[in-house]
Amino acid sequence: MELTLRNNIKTIYWMFFFQSFMIIIAVFVPLLQRYGLSMAQILQTQALFALVVAVFEVPSGYLADLWGRKNTIIVGEGLIALAYLWLLSADGFGDFLIYEALMGLGISMSSGADLALLYDSQSALNAEAGENHVAQGKHISRVVAIEGYGGAASGIAASFLTLLGLDWVLWAQFFCGFRSLSFALRLVEAPRLLSLGSHTQNFQKVLSTMLFRPMVLWTSFAIIVFGLLGLYSFWLLQKYWELQGIPVTWFGYLWATHCVIRGLVAHYAHDVEKALGWEKILMLSATLPIIGLFGMGLFSGWLGIAFALGLIVSRGLSTVVFYDALNSRVNGDFRATVNSLVSLGTRGLFIVTGPLLGYSADSVGVHNTLLILAAVLLPVVMAVLYFLSTHIRQEVALEIETQNSLKKTLTA
Repeated sequence: MELTLRNNIKTIYWMFFFQSFMIIIAVFVPLLQRYGLSMAQILQTQALFALVVAVFEVPSGYLADLWGRKNTIIVGEGLIALAYLWLLSADGFGDFLIYEALMGLGISMSSGADLALLYDSQSALNAEAGENHVAQGKHISRVVAIEGYGGAASGIAASFLTLLGLDWVLWAQFFCGFRSLSFALRLVEAPRLLSLGSHTQNFQKVLSTMLFRPMVLWTSFAIIVFGLLGLYSFWLLQKYWELQGIPVTWFGYLWATHCVIRGLVAHYAHDVEKALGWEKILMLSATLPIIGLFGMGLFSGWLGIAFALGLIVSRGLSTVVFYDALNSRVNGDFRATVNSLVSLGTRGLFIVTGPLLGYSADSVGVHNTLLILAAVLLPVVMAVLYFLSTHIRQEVALEIETQNSLKKTLTA
């Protein structure tokens, strides 16, 4: 079992790499604009993607918990490969809607299940006699770092391929989609206890975990808010570059730079957290993206582009810290379902707000939209992190009290 589970972890790493090796991402806005889509229409395609994910996210996560992580991941990666195949012949708004629907189905099937399988595999290895214990949270930082490096490599590839034409980008993306599927086929299911309760009992257990455990609840809110920040900034970023006069052939290099920075920050996120403490980490996570949005809105040229780095650093840091905090506090039997519910929160809100963001960019401009976004999100971010920090302090105080009681018992 040890050998297959060790290979499982490496295989999931490679799968994450190719999932993030999305060459079209760096030039997606110019690609859709080539077919006559406005920013409002582009954000409408993303709203459909978010809607599909929102509808199928939780059922697919629950399916992964009962049917098996490997099976749902394979189905998901197969649908993603099919979406890239469809993209080769896309020629208008309707075709891109179908592409996003297929992608949404694929992502909803694999997302949550892949991270849950990674945690399950490491738990089984840690339980084996003679196996050196590896902290599960370490995998979160590695995964986010790998996603960053995969995105960086795809960005560089995109810049090279755009010199030949955008069609080359589509064909390269089609090939990479099948590479991710090939790695999914190599996975094995990790041993774990399956729930024997009814579906009603299972969902009551999941909801009670999320609603009646304050740390899980507010950590979930933090992931949702910062996930929305990441989605908003991404879909405005390429239009912002275009307005600064950056050639499309440079988009890949800029995207690669962002991905490398995010990957490096994620790789050392736990070290930074230990050095600075959780309070300063929350402060950085809150201030960096807001400063980035205000800076991009107020300034133009390379100075405005530089302010976007605040969003990237915050994303690398907050993703690792918050996801590790969530998954370390959730039982393995329904970990995929909880991760899916959190993703549902992010996608569900984006369904409503995404098209509004696109209309705002078309009507009042990208710079004004960034300033509005910063003003709206500032109190939301501060409120979520205030309540999260309050419960962290309570949890730390309880741990200290428990340790002191244990010491008194042992010395008595």
